[in-house]
Amino acid sequence: MNGTRHRTTVNLSFVTLVSIVAALGGLLFGYDTAVISGAIGFMQQKFALGSVMTGWVVSSLLVGAIVGAGIAGVLSDKYGRKGMLIVAAILFSLGSIGSAIPSAISEFVAARILGGIGIGISSTLVPLYIAEIAPAKYRGRLVSLNQLAVVIGISAIYFVNRSVANAGTPAWDVSSAWRWMFGLGLIPGMAFMILLSFVPKSPRWLQKQSKSDLALQVLERINGKQQAEIELRQIEQSIRKESAGSIRQLFKPGMRVALWVGVVLAVLQQVTGINAIMYYAPEIFKQTGAGTNASLTETIIVGAVNLVFTIVALWLIDKVGRKALLLVGTAVMTISLFVVGYAFHTGNTHGPVVLVFILLFVAAFAVSMGPIVWLVIAEIFPTSIRGRATAVASVALWAADYLVSQTFPILLGGTGPSMTFWVFALLSLVAFVFTLKVVPETKEKSLEEIEHLWDAVS
Repeated sequence: MNGTRHRTTVNLSFVTLVSIVAALGGLLFGYDTAVISGAIGFMQQKFALGSVMTGWVVSSLLVGAIVGAGIAGVLSDKYGRKGMLIVAAILFSLGSIGSAIPSAISEFVAARILGGIGIGISSTLVPLYIAEIAPAKYRGRLVSLNQLAVVIGISAIYFVNRSVANAGTPAWDVSSAWRWMFGLGLIPGMAFMILLSFVPKSPRWLQKQSKSDLALQVLERINGKQQAEIELRQIEQSIRKESAGSIRQLFKPGMRVALWVGVVLAVLQQVTGINAIMYYAPEIFKQTGAGTNASLTETIIVGAVNLVFTIVALWLIDKVGRKALLLVGTAVMTISLFVVGYAFHTGNTHGPVVLVFILLFVAAFAVSMGPIVWLVIAEIFPTSIRGRATAVASVALWAADYLVSQTFPILLGGTGPSMTFWVFALLSLVAFVFTLKVVPETKEKSLEEIEHLWDAVS
């Protein structure tokens, strides 16, 4: 079967174009989660925010994301992946407008929660949709286009933030700059909504709706007629075997392991500290003695490293495999975070040490936990419950992200940066051990073959 699949001529240009359009949802994800890094300092002055309220303003988006991820699975199983991605684009656009025009902090938080619902939906469904479209041989790099788009969104907003902040006086920054930072998100939101109208529906979702002819048409455009018929039969057999897509299936023998892998990896991706750095990078660099402009510049360097090494991950992920990259990445992350914590502990923060090892941490994350966790979550669950199961893992991920972003400024001010980074280092070590002991390799396996992996542990 593998040999047949690899000899088939894949319409790679078509499936890549479809994947790129879908991955624009990741661009919104990156933009909306990182825009707060440049705005929060000005908002603290505008609204006189304390540390607890600062954490709430930053993390309010994530409350919406938890809700969005929670409803994405059920609604996408009913209405389709494509339809719900369009809904996500609309919510994101409304959230961008609402975040730019508030007169009170409560109005801002409400708008961020609304946009967060869109982000939660798209973060859950974009990798899932691409995984259901992509041929097994190329699935790793195509699903990882989502993470590349996330990183491009993060890098772009760092430039946007710096440009907007330099466009006026310090007083204008406090009154208006942060409004422009959020409002400009309307542009990618509208672009995503328009371009989604041109992509096909997921063939696996179509087959689940008993629309075999439409599913076959999509598969033929991807793999050609012969391979499309083979894949459609595999999908039919998989859905027939699974019957009703009850979430209770996840607690059956074998599937419990899949759930365990998905949820734990999702949580570990966040509690190892990446978004604490992405959301609060300027504030971290200010603690090393950098001024506002220098800290924003160093934040741009962080974004550039993240982008470059995410591209490296796209090249490696289908060659080296998921597990090997996770092991190398989490090992380097552990060492880097320990050194950063030690630098703050000894007061040696005015040289390049903190910046260099934060960059090393970001690079290691970008080739491992960043793209691979989303990929594994999209791969490991059966077709009939993939939407709902992916949503469970995504809710866990966003809940962990909320916990980190809400508590980071409190930890930073309370226990200090050294202890905070050492906690992240310990959790990165946990991620290394969990990957070594539990996470399977899924490279070049079809989604149906991955499903059979769990039969072996039942």
